[in-house]
Amino acid sequence: MSIASKQPSDTAPARLQPLAKLPVFFDLAGRRAVVAGGTAAAAWKTELLAAAGATVNVYAPSIDAEMAALIARGSEAGRIQHHERSWGPDIFTEAQIAVADYDSEAEAERFFDAAVAAGVPVNVIDKPAFCQFQFGSIVNRSPVVVAISTDGAAPILGQAIRRRIETLLPRTLADWAALAKDMRASVAARLAPGRQRRAFWERLADKALEGRPPEVRGDLEKTIGTIANDVGATTGQVTLVGAGPGDPELLTLKAVRAMQSADVILFDELVSQDVLELARREAKRMLVGKRGGRESCRQDDINDLMVKLARQGKHVVRLKSGDPMIFGRAGEEIELLRKEGIAVSVVPGITAASAMASALGASLTHRDHAHSVRFVTGHSRSGTLPHDLDWRGLADPDTTLVVYMGGRTARAFGERLMEQGLDGATPVVIQQDVARPQARFRRLTLGELADARCPAFTGAPTLIGIGRVFAAVRAAASEIPTPSVDVGEGWSATELVERQVGW
Repeated sequence: MSIASKQPSDTAPARLQPLAKLPVFFDLAGRRAVVAGGTAAAAWKTELLAAAGATVNVYAPSIDAEMAALIARGSEAGRIQHHERSWGPDIFTEAQIAVADYDSEAEAERFFDAAVAAGVPVNVIDKPAFCQFQFGSIVNRSPVVVAISTDGAAPILGQAIRRRIETLLPRTLADWAALAKDMRASVAARLAPGRQRRAFWERLADKALEGRPPEVRGDLEKTIGTIANDVGATTGQVTLVGAGPGDPELLTLKAVRAMQSADVILFDELVSQDVLELARREAKRMLVGKRGGRESCRQDDINDLMVKLARQGKHVVRLKSGDPMIFGRAGEEIELLRKEGIAVSVVPGITAASAMASALGASLTHRDHAHSVRFVTGHSRSGTLPHDLDWRGLADPDTTLVVYMGGRTARAFGERLMEQGLDGATPVVIQQDVARPQARFRRLTLGELADARCPAFTGAPTLIGIGRVFAAVRAAASEIPTPSVDVGEGWSATELVERQVGW
């Protein structure tokens, strides 16, 4: 069978989706801010404004203990001033920002209207109708500041997101950010704009995220020289990145960092749009799709393109579905790039077999059922069943077998295993679109898989699991009340479990 080839093609990144609110960062250093109210909530906003460098004027006839303690600390530095009076229209003169905390809707509305009339951005705490802006949850690595907003819909969710980001950003990031700020003028003078300068900053970012403090904080020129030497080569590099089976949450942090630093991304057809959304927006994206039985880009064309782009000094990310080192032809690409003198590295990904096992709750090496696991391909280069596999070894009942790309040859695969003596009652699971919202799952036996009436499993990437480790999946799934369906002429013995869409 002859399959037509196609050329790599450019794809544009998705346009920016609508924003509930525009995220902005006010420079309040030395500016006047006003706060009306002496509550604990008002104290927190007062402290936030003072931390941003504002001179905060608090208007409240009486204040609670938390606000009193804050004013006592802040008044010493002149950052917080307490006025024992109620607010009035005069307080907005030269103010850059206004905050209030009132239970009364009427009082909140009066404050809001007065601030708007004075042209001062205003927020009345916990009163969304009287807010021109919102305070988000904050991750503070100043001068790096991360703010999270849920548009007021779910503050607890915002806090949960903040905690997740807190774990990702090392405390030493603040030192690196301060160092970067000091280095900007020297870097601009020493390094050429464009690739060299951007590569320098990317290398510094990599070091900053390692979690160690700057080693030579006091010697900027030495720091610049050390990092510049790492990126001084004129030849680019290629990074083979595992995109996982489709769910962007299964990406590694290293994979995301590689995608964020790429000049060009060459991605497979099976890489999901959700994964591509995490890539650097300015990176050029090129689809180099390869699918069995369909028009595909030739591997030689992909190889030539990687070499060409790397020789132009580009950082090329070759984004592969699953793990690059498992049926991803990474070996051929690595060998070629090394031969051409181009630096190449690999970022592993979660392979589809691991994702399927996790989704089904099946340990591929369960000690009671298997002493080994094998990954094999279900078709040869010609698209037919491979004939050079160790069929006797694959038929070992103590081995878990996972067949990639075996949808078209599934029945023939089952026949060969039974010919080698594997019991027809051996559990089999088939899953399409693993780790995607439209994932579909079927369970059957090896005998049913080898039945002449068993159809080919086409239309989506297919993974087949064979072995006793899937018996528990079969038992658990049988508890789901699903009707028996006819999946082929006269073949209705197999039950079907549907996930979100029919199969």
